[in-house]
Amino acid sequence: MFSKDRWSEILEALNANRFRTFLTAFGVFWGILILVLLLAMTNGLRTGVAKDFGDFATNSMFVWSQSASIPYKGLPKGRRVQLKISDVAALKEKFPQLQYVSPRFQLGGYRGSNNVTRNDKTGAFQINGDYPEYIYQQSMDITQGRFLNYSDIHKNLKTAVIGIDVVKGLYDIGEEPIGSYITINGVNFKVVGVFKNPNSTGDSEEEANTIFIPFTTFAKSFNSGDNVGYMALTASDEVSISVLKPQILATLRELRSVHPDDERAIGNRDLAEQFARINGLFDILSLVGYFVGGLVLLSGGIGISNIMLIVVKERTNEIGVRRALGATPWDIKAQILQESIVLTLIAGLAGIAFASGFIWLMNYLLDQSGPVENFANPTVDITVVGIALIILVIAGLLAGFIPSSRATQMKPVDALRTE
Repeated sequence: MFSKDRWSEILEALNANRFRTFLTAFGVFWGILILVLLLAMTNGLRTGVAKDFGDFATNSMFVWSQSASIPYKGLPKGRRVQLKISDVAALKEKFPQLQYVSPRFQLGGYRGSNNVTRNDKTGAFQINGDYPEYIYQQSMDITQGRFLNYSDIHKNLKTAVIGIDVVKGLYDIGEEPIGSYITINGVNFKVVGVFKNPNSTGDSEEEANTIFIPFTTFAKSFNSGDNVGYMALTASDEVSISVLKPQILATLRELRSVHPDDERAIGNRDLAEQFARINGLFDILSLVGYFVGGLVLLSGGIGISNIMLIVVKERTNEIGVRRALGATPWDIKAQILQESIVLTLIAGLAGIAFASGFIWLMNYLLDQSGPVENFANPTVDITVVGIALIILVIAGLLAGFIPSSRATQMKPVDALRTE
């Protein structure tokens, strides 16, 4: 029940010694500020590191061929193992849990020699021979036109989807790239789309300097035959690619006549495993944040409890008078507990407000300065704030429990005698 008199008494008690009240509340303020900021910084690091995966589907792995380290079936050690397009169909048939199996072949590189021309302009770009489903594995925005489709694959069409820096390098400002032609190592391709990375203010240099062409067209145009440079495999959401990985590698060794124990012949990179390891690290950092913030909050709660003990001692006569006038022990206890909770909540809410301001400032500076390596978008979930408020209420109750119990244990006569 709301009591105006009780709230007046609480405000009067807090104003009686403002400096002491400020110092008491500062411990709680500082604790919640540290807790929220530590969690925000951890989330910022988690988001920044996750971007290193290049927005690729994290339940994925890459496989590629290397040199055999063990002779097998009459084949020598050190021979070059070569993945084939037939391996893709075999994997799809044997592992229905695989959502996408995308073969790829690459040519050139954005830091290599010039391999693409248009009119009088030339440039060095990375050429990827891909299948249409690759866009579901590697997130990208098609800003103009379209991505590759199966009509391009089946008809061996010479179509190309180019990155935004390819446009900058080969086209004049305002010139329309869609429908134009570029020449890749002497072969003409029609531009049907332009893409960019959707999750960065400026695309990574390599992605922006990439050109996608149909895998089948790549094979015919650049004589790669039925060879595959590497494959990107993505499992369905209900299955971890890390669980399938040993079986997939064993199948590829069997298909390519590689010794079952030869782990070097088929290279692999498990994004799911790496992502899980990184997430585990940041989960630990979050726990550290909770632990450190909780300890600082605890010290603040202890400070409030000590001050409330002093307040109870200073108000012994007042408590005696109220008891003599008929106040029940619960009335006295409720008064002390309410004062403790109010002080704790005021300090905690101020800490949350200041932390929110710091987080906003960090995000503003990041927006102004551009992307920072391994750090992006520091935030705290609203659930965390709600939990923090619940912790503050509990801390306030605990901080006021001992002082309030001590106040109710005094007999009215003894309290009135105290000077």
